[in-house]
Amino acid sequence: MSVLSSDTHPKIERMQIEFIRRMPPWKKLAIVDGLNETVKLLATTGIKQRHPDASPPQIHRMLAALMLGEELARKVYDHAR
Repeated sequence: MSVLSSDTHPKIERMQIEFIRRMPPWKKLAIVDGLNETVKLLATTGIKQRHPDASPPQIHRMLAALMLGEELARKVYDHAR
């Protein structure tokens, strides 16, 4: 097996991978959901820092553009205007 993390000892990495393999699917999904929420929070925080006067709907729309791409965000969100 090739090393995935250059800063992790191969033996420890093998243990981590085995731990994840044994984890029940619901737990893996919960971890991914938590990571997604963290990324969304970080992106929202960045938007608020760059656009301090933006309203919550504007922030939501900018987040949609980041997450979905401008074209899809326009199709999904701009029709309501």
